[in-house]
Amino acid sequence: MVSKESDSRHRVVLVASPGVPLFELSIPAEVFGIDRRELTPQWYDFALVSTDEPGTAVAHGLVVPAGAGLAALEQADTVVVPACADVQGAPPPALVEALRAAHARGTRIAATCTGSFVLAEAGLLDGRRAATHWMHADALRRRYPSVRVDEQVLYVHDDVWTSAGSAAGLDMCLELVRRDLGSAVANELARRIVVPPHRGGGQAQFIRPSTRTAGPRRDVQEWARAHLADATVVAMAEHAGVSTRTLHRQFLGRTGQSPQAWLQGLRLDTAAELLESTDLGIGAVAHRVGLGTATNLRAQFAAAYGVPPSDYRATFRGRDAS
Repeated sequence: MVSKESDSRHRVVLVASPGVPLFELSIPAEVFGIDRRELTPQWYDFALVSTDEPGTAVAHGLVVPAGAGLAALEQADTVVVPACADVQGAPPPALVEALRAAHARGTRIAATCTGSFVLAEAGLLDGRRAATHWMHADALRRRYPSVRVDEQVLYVHDDVWTSAGSAAGLDMCLELVRRDLGSAVANELARRIVVPPHRGGGQAQFIRPSTRTAGPRRDVQEWARAHLADATVVAMAEHAGVSTRTLHRQFLGRTGQSPQAWLQGLRLDTAAELLESTDLGIGAVAHRVGLGTATNLRAQFAAAYGVPPSDYRATFRGRDAS
């Protein structure tokens, strides 16, 4: 267990800022905030504080009392910042300064979902790889160009931890428990809250490739979708009436992708849709999207999504794939 004093419990401070979504606020509260000393006498010392006096209004009109306020961060071993209500707005300046000071003291800082925007505003993610909700990854990248945003993972960390959106925060919090108190405690906690005991941070978020509107010409896109089983870059160029070199230049200029990369993304996007919405076997899905064999689909799909097709289908449909 990480602690400032060997004979004291690790103190976790969860900070509520105005409008914070309840789900993201509740995850670290559930993991760290319930007294579970029956699991280990070294269970966390927890405090929920808010940024404003006498309290902070969060989502749905609920109010979190100030408690010890931001002064509590001075005694924290870990500070958790949940999702922010408005990624376009500025976080409370007092919170930003308190986070900078806490990090300078050696406090471990963690953010779930769009809480990464708050950490980025404090400069704590400069030059670091960081996760956030995939829907806001581009906004984080544009607003804080010194942050190496990775929207593909569930969570990343060094002494600063960031997670992807919503439920990925639970994976990160369980990993913090695992690091502090050991696998046995983390696994028992996972059983009690009825979630898988461990999903590695490198597992991909379930993000579809951006192929629906990408591409130089709508007719080429639609042709590729209609002929996906047999589509090639050469055939796409022939349909567009241009050379493969011109097609390559058009795709790079307008999408940042080569035609081959765009086509591969389309194949995987369509495979994901078929896994979600049909009973087709893995081999049949592979043939329909132009990936040939079940073996090839499994390899390509796992590389893109971080899980095999059968696990992806089970996640979205609640049953195993054939």
